[in-house]
Amino acid sequence: MTVFRSLGSCALMSRKCLLALAAFIICVSAQAADKKIVLIAGGVSHGAGEHEFRAGCLLLQQWLQSVPGISTAVYSNGWPDKANAFENASAIFIYCDGGDGHPAIRPDRLKVLGDLMAKGVGLGCAHYAVEVPKDKGGPEFLKWSGGYFETYYSVNPHWDANFTELPQHPITRGVKPFKIRDEWYYHVRFPEGMKGVTPILTAVPPDSTRGEDGTNDAHGGNPEVQKHKGEPEHVMWAIERPDGGRGFGFTGGHFHKNWGNENFRKTVLNAILWTAKIEVPANGVESSVTQDDLKQNLDDKGEKKKK
Repeated sequence: MTVFRSLGSCALMSRKCLLALAAFIICVSAQAADKKIVLIAGGVSHGAGEHEFRAGCLLLQQWLQSVPGISTAVYSNGWPDKANAFENASAIFIYCDGGDGHPAIRPDRLKVLGDLMAKGVGLGCAHYAVEVPKDKGGPEFLKWSGGYFETYYSVNPHWDANFTELPQHPITRGVKPFKIRDEWYYHVRFPEGMKGVTPILTAVPPDSTRGEDGTNDAHGGNPEVQKHKGEPEHVMWAIERPDGGRGFGFTGGHFHKNWGNENFRKTVLNAILWTAKIEVPANGVESSVTQDDLKQNLDDKGEKKKK
C-alpha cells in the first residue's frame, strides 16, 4: 500500500511539474512573439513646440504600450548607439531632421537599414525624416518607404490640410476625416506609376503654397510643382514591398501640439502597427492625451545639437 501511495505521489508531482513547465513555455513563447518596434528620435531642432522628436516618440511609445504583443525601444538624439538596437526588430520608425544631415545616410547606416529591409522589417518616416538627398538615400527610401522629399521637386509649406476622404486601408481604421494645420510637405517623389504605393492622406493645397513662379528654390517654386496647381497632393502614403516588408511616409509632425488631435495620432499609430505586420484594431489604436502630457519631455531649445 505504501508503494502505491509513493507511486501516486510521484505521478501527481510529475503532473504538476509538467503543468508548470507548460505554463513556463507558454509564457516564454508569448514574450518571444512580441513584435519589437524601434523608434528613432532626432536631436534638438527648431523652436519650442516644433520638431519635438524625442517627446513625440515617447508619446508614441506610451500609446503603443497599450497594444498587446508589442515591445518598444526609443533611441533619442539620433542614430542608436547600441550595436544590438535593431535585433529582432519588426519595424523602425524615424522622426528626425533630414536632408544632408539625415542620421540614416551617414557611413554604413544605409547598408544596415538595407540588410534589415531585405529581411522584411518595416520602415516608417515622419516629417523631415522623409527628406533625403536624391543621390544618397533617395533610391533606397523610394523602395523602402514608398517615397521621399526631393529638393527642387517637393515643397514644404505650412497650410491647413483638409482630409475629406480616406481610403479603405488598415492605416485608416477608426480615422475620421479631419482638418489640421502643419508643415505638410507635398509633391513627393514616388515610384513610377505609384507602383505598390497607396495614398493615405490626400488634400488640395492652396496654390500659394507652391512658391513663386521662377524662383526654383530648393524647397518651393520649382517648375514641376507649379505644373499641378489646383490638384490634390499626397502627404501620407504606404507601400507593400516585394521583399515582404512594409513602409510609410508621413509628412506632418512639425508642431508637437498636433499629437493632441485624435485622428492625427491614430493615423500614425495605425501605420506603425501595419508596418510591423500587427493587425490594426477595427477602430484603430485607441489613445488619449492631456495638455500636461504634451508638455512632457520637451527639448531644451537653448542649445541645438544634432547627431
